[in-house]
Amino acid sequence: MLERTLFEKRHIPQTIEKLERQSQDPTIWNDQKAANTLFTELRTLKNQWGPVQTLLTSVEDLLLLAEDAKEADANDLHKELHVIEKQWETLQNQLYLNGEFDHRNAFLTISSGAGGTEAQDWASMLLRMYLRYAEAMQWKTTLIEKTDGQEAGIKTATILIEGDPAYGYLKCERGTHRLVRLSPFNAKNLRQTSFALAEVIPEITETKEIDIPAEQLRIDTFRSGGAGGQHVNKTESAVRITHLPTNTVVSCQSERSQQQNKQHAMNMLRAKLLEKKREEEQQQKSALRGASQSADFGQQIRSYVLHPYQMVKDVRTGVETSSTQGVLDGDIQIFIEAALKNIQRKEPS
Repeated sequence: MLERTLFEKRHIPQTIEKLERQSQDPTIWNDQKAANTLFTELRTLKNQWGPVQTLLTSVEDLLLLAEDAKEADANDLHKELHVIEKQWETLQNQLYLNGEFDHRNAFLTISSGAGGTEAQDWASMLLRMYLRYAEAMQWKTTLIEKTDGQEAGIKTATILIEGDPAYGYLKCERGTHRLVRLSPFNAKNLRQTSFALAEVIPEITETKEIDIPAEQLRIDTFRSGGAGGQHVNKTESAVRITHLPTNTVVSCQSERSQQQNKQHAMNMLRAKLLEKKREEEQQQKSALRGASQSADFGQQIRSYVLHPYQMVKDVRTGVETSSTQGVLDGDIQIFIEAALKNIQRKEPS
């Protein structure tokens, strides 16, 4: 049956009641910024709680019907319960997405770990997996930049994923992904372990989120290179932006227009600098991506074993499946939903 722990933990009804009382205080407008924040939070909570109330009412109605139902009606009631449970699962996922940037677009960067061609090929497989996932979610993807491997695969690639809740879901994928398979790149076809790192940050488009004075930036233009395919331009319109105080570098080569590439790069830079700012303020893991990670065994979040058996297992949640090809084709929602629930369980009451 439906759980109430999520709502009890959040104290949503009590919080709504408290915020409504505060909103009726005429002195609240003495601080307009605080007032706007309060009303935004109140509106968000009401939007979350409304569907919950509707669903709980449906459950109560179903229980009343069950008390008076005849045995012949049991099958219909069971079907109705199944529908409600599916609605509950969807609602749970929506309620887990309560972070400040969860409903933003996301920049996803895939980097190959140590291991040369093997790791670079794995990085390209991982990139394909996320492109297929985004396609299944009906999200738009744009290749921002890509550096190809010398023989196969990619050294690194960044894509912009536009959709709701792209960041909220994909933040669960940040970390190192480990592949075990028979190598297609050596004559003896030996078993090989490879690593690739997935990094995810939200797209920050509003300048109010973080102030970046123009004098702190160095902007370079260049001609994009490598086997980028039809989506990477070959003209002098690629843009690289360096934030001088922090030496943070971002680049974009996906658009034909230099101005569009600059805009994408600035959005990435805002997100990276906001992340750095939050790390400094909190002196703990970043609220956006966590501590800096390297693509090695110690930081892995998921293993993909193709030999000697078939298994994909999430290290954080224990969720696993033998449908390795399905996962590599983008069927990763079971891992994302489990990770969201895992994050929720770790939040303090």
